Amino acid sequence: MDYYSPLEIANTSIQKGTEKANLSKFPLMFLGFLGGAFIAVGYLAYIRVTGTMPHEWGSLVTFIGASVFPIGLICILLGGGELLTGNMMAVSIAFYAKKITFTQLLINWLLITFTNLLGALFVAYFFGHFVGLTEGAFLEKTVATAQAKVNDPFWVALVSGIGCNWLVSMAVWLCYGAKDFFGKILGIWFPTMTFVLIGFQHVVANMFIIPAAIFAGGLSWSAFLPNVIPVFLGNAIGGSIFVSLIYFMAYKRNIAKLENQSNREEEVIKKARAV
Repeated sequence: MDYYSPLEIANTSIQKGTEKANLSKFPLMFLGFLGGAFIAVGYLAYIRVTGTMPHEWGSLVTFIGASVFPIGLICILLGGGELLTGNMMAVSIAFYAKKITFTQLLINWLLITFTNLLGALFVAYFFGHFVGLTEGAFLEKTVATAQAKVNDPFWVALVSGIGCNWLVSMAVWLCYGAKDFFGKILGIWFPTMTFVLIGFQHVVANMFIIPAAIFAGGLSWSAFLPNVIPVFLGNAIGGSIFVSLIYFMAYKRNIAKLENQSNREEEVIKKARAV
């Protein structure tokens, strides 16, 4: 069997979320920086692939760009990194299971938000602006993409954020459910590609594309927070309610049984070692 059952994935998510919440601050900060940078690199690849394609190709352009965007989440989940949207699912289900406190959840989310922002800004400025990878022939695409994000009204951005992290959290969920490297990549790839195809808003991705347009002179910083706030809230709802809460409520009793069984097995092993 090359994958875990949904119940086993729920249990794994609780364990992962507990580990994330208990990770010391310095490793968390470094991993958070990587998470923001990797998502930004995925978005940068999207811009570089689609930026000079003919407008006549229509939605095919978006499809091709969406197919390269998941590289960021693959690097995070398989290479190492902490991403806010993934933690909105994993850390919250650990909270629902009473493995961590609400204060631990808030500290984790806030610290990862800040460090993801640093990573995304690093890529936007140094790779996008300084090297010029989001400017020149790609400037029109960069500004148009960012402008489409900030043009959404508050509630539209919030609901779009829900849809985004419903899919991104499912990508993380499916990654936890696969046992082999290739299976994890596939589990990550398709939900992530789908949210990009649809055009849902991802708060960390927006932390890259909007500043990239600002550094190029196409937008002002006054447009940044009015977008990030509703998308953050929508992503939080999508991950912590539409994925972790629903699955936790569905498997709550069975998770408890699985945990009790695991505890009994650990006790047997300890007794056997003691003998």
